Amino acid sequence: MKLYLVSQSVNNDYDTYDSFVICCNNEDEARQSHPSGRILNPEDDFLYCDWTNNQKNINVKYLGEADQGLPFGIVCSSFNAG
Repeated sequence: MKLYLVSQSVNNDYDTYDSFVICCNNEDEARQSHPSGRILNPEDDFLYCDWTNNQKNINVKYLGEADQGLPFGIVCSSFNAG
């Protein structure tokens, strides 16, 4: 699996996520993930209030190969509490 840094700078108010690192198989999985660990689903509007609802606003940067023992999922996330 691979490590990706996923970020957005459009929704930057209090109580929002600005970025996270995820261990997953590819860039598409990273882009479709939510910093809380859930997979984004268009019906889950509540997930977008603390992230972004437009995938064009999401930046994905490949960081490298993950250690074999690291499971799929969020490694860490940055939340701007207010």
